[in-house]
Amino acid sequence: MHYNDEKLSRIRLENADLAVLEDIKPWTVAKYMEYVEGEGGACVLNIHAADPEIYRGLPAEKVERANIAQRNAMRPYRDYTMNDRIQWSIVAVPSPAWAKKIFPDLPEEAAQEALWEAIFEVTRMNEPDPVAAWRTHLDAMARHRDFLNEQRFDAVHLKSANGTDLVIGLAQDHLWEIAEAHTPEGYVFMPNIPTEEVYTAPHRERVNGTVVGTKPYVYNGDIIDGFTITFRDGKAVAHTARVGDDLLESLLTTDEGACRIGEIALVPYSSPISQKGLLFYSTLFDENAACHIAFGAGYPGTVAGGTAMDTAALLEKGVNESVIHDDVMVGAADMDIDGIRPDGARVPLFRGGEWVI
Repeated sequence: MHYNDEKLSRIRLENADLAVLEDIKPWTVAKYMEYVEGEGGACVLNIHAADPEIYRGLPAEKVERANIAQRNAMRPYRDYTMNDRIQWSIVAVPSPAWAKKIFPDLPEEAAQEALWEAIFEVTRMNEPDPVAAWRTHLDAMARHRDFLNEQRFDAVHLKSANGTDLVIGLAQDHLWEIAEAHTPEGYVFMPNIPTEEVYTAPHRERVNGTVVGTKPYVYNGDIIDGFTITFRDGKAVAHTARVGDDLLESLLTTDEGACRIGEIALVPYSSPISQKGLLFYSTLFDENAACHIAFGAGYPGTVAGGTAMDTAALLEKGVNESVIHDDVMVGAADMDIDGIRPDGARVPLFRGGEWVI
């Protein structure tokens, strides 16, 4: 067990010089690599219980540079998870600070209990047979995945009355996936619980139009909300945000690939998380409430043979590269989505926020 004390992490970020924060010692990476490359390999379960505001008030640039240094250092280990070379998953339990953020009017213990109930509901744990409920859910997502892969669309077009009008070209030899993954040895695992998405890789140079955010995004302990972003040839060329525009600017300039998207995920507006009506202040949950895009890196497994490719080969296919992968929600109750075939023919995929295939 590796335990991370977020309060100590804040104290360190608050008081240590940036040079210290960016000096990632080799042993911090080596311990993870020993697990995944050592005899017997490893399975990893990440238990999320973070205070979403733990870094609120700290200098955004300092927090971001420390995070970038950590992400760059951990790239060899991240390659194992991004390429599904090991079994890994993320689940969540309510911490007092997290629960009070979501239910500020409840006493601490009652807030934690309310968050437990919300988690049980959106992860189907309150079903009479949760395993059977998950099997049914995964089968339904698999049918949508298989249809999309059979169609071999060239692009998808997202449109909502709020101003979203975005055409997302898809990477060469793209594959639509669901969050039921397989290791090279054939072991099946669920990286994220909950999950509602069918996702693939956009082409990093073929995204054009405007997209409007529909839910707040928690970024380094602060909120980005009410954002509008315009893309041209894959790159975010203009943006505004009602809250946190400076944070959005920081996110989009993290590195060269941060202003491009590495994932498009289709999520019906009727998903349990959306119907719950809560902002969880956690991407693990909030991304599954609505269709979303991810700034930064794409998943190698979303193109045929991608997990065996190096970065240069993935870029040639159109898969984006970055040290970040930040999911922001753009789905709406009235969202229509069309699949566009190479000949320009359109196939309705979503109408009024719901699957129609």
